[in-house]
Amino acid sequence: MPSRSRPSALLRRFENRIARRSAKIGVIGLGYVGLPLAVEFGKAGYRVTGFEIDAHRTSVLNRGVSYIQDVPTRDVRQLVNSGHLRATLDFSELPRMDVIDICVPTPLRKTKDPDVSFIVAALEQIAPRLKRGQLVVLESTTYPGTTDELMLPKLEEHGLRVGKDFYLAFSPERVDPGNPIYQTQNIPKVVGGVTPDCTRAAALTYGAVIQTIVPVGSTRVAEMVKLLENTFRSVNIGLVNEMALLCDRMNIDVWQVIDAASTKPFGFMPFYPGPGLGGHCIPIDPFYLSWKARESGFEARFIELAGQVNGNMPYHVVKRVGEALNSQRKSVRGAKVLVLGVAYKADIDDVRESPSLDIMELLEKQGARVEYCDPLVPKLRHGGAVLRSRPYRPGTLRAFDCVVIATAHKVFDYRMLAKHARVIVDTRNALKGRRSRGVFRL
Repeated sequence: MPSRSRPSALLRRFENRIARRSAKIGVIGLGYVGLPLAVEFGKAGYRVTGFEIDAHRTSVLNRGVSYIQDVPTRDVRQLVNSGHLRATLDFSELPRMDVIDICVPTPLRKTKDPDVSFIVAALEQIAPRLKRGQLVVLESTTYPGTTDELMLPKLEEHGLRVGKDFYLAFSPERVDPGNPIYQTQNIPKVVGGVTPDCTRAAALTYGAVIQTIVPVGSTRVAEMVKLLENTFRSVNIGLVNEMALLCDRMNIDVWQVIDAASTKPFGFMPFYPGPGLGGHCIPIDPFYLSWKARESGFEARFIELAGQVNGNMPYHVVKRVGEALNSQRKSVRGAKVLVLGVAYKADIDDVRESPSLDIMELLEKQGARVEYCDPLVPKLRHGGAVLRSRPYRPGTLRAFDCVVIATAHKVFDYRMLAKHARVIVDTRNALKGRRSRGVFRL
């Protein structure tokens, strides 16, 4: 364990409750991060209370129904029926918890500055109710210093002291929706506490439900770990997206280039171009880091440039749509365009920050009549209206002037698409090895 000194009586009591599975676990925010975590603690025998501000989520969950694709309803139902999982809107129950895990959203403002209002709202519920012996852990992705500079002063306002009276740590969420291999239980968990005892308490808690725990020396290290992971992906995707733009200008097949480069057994890791970045992490986290860098008087030019390249990819896709329609002697204005896939990545139903939405909006601004087809997202709130997915069948494909493959779900029959679509813009190389005539690649 991180702390080698003899634990205090308070910490020993906390450890005993964790070991005996008698500790009560509270999870604030039951979304893509919070609900899977709550279910894992419930499966391990802990009694878990999920705290929500969404009455619909609370009602659905307490009926034993999951609303998260990666969390089976059968697991939720079993845990609810056994009393190991429940949801509530009543934050006055927080003092009954031994562990309070904060899993709330951390979006960006329009100015690309961090929006920590959800964290602040959670703190306002926790701070006046904080009791001795509790562990508070923040999982929400944020900038380095949030735990020490924002959370700690608020939690100490009422006289309790960190490391002595309560424990505070940061543990970055690591979630890959739709991944059948790596899920909450077997993804290594990084934990960093304000004090060594805080790290020890958090490591012991997560170690009860997660296979591998990675303790680090501080909350700032843990916060930076998450930003490095996603900035690494953002920068490399930005590089390969710029390479795709260059290859397009030079009439070179970027997909062949990547495939050939991938044969090198060392010094190369393949990344793939696409229509833009989606999900809650990769499009957002690098901006948290660049914002904090500017606050420290450092200009993160590399990171910001990657964000600009990735952010411009939907415009390139729309340009390709225009070229595809021109090949059919049609203009974008008045053309019927079908966007295939609106989830931000393949085989999931999550549309957060999806580049498909940007592509649809840009095409609509140019006068196109845009609809979408995504069996995993049967309806979509877009531009103030609720749209419904068109059925995936030959008649649908033939009815549109252009089909854009924005998300390459496995459920799509690409042979049928190649046969019936008039012209296709393939942003995901989904038609690799299929017809080239009438197909415009990224």
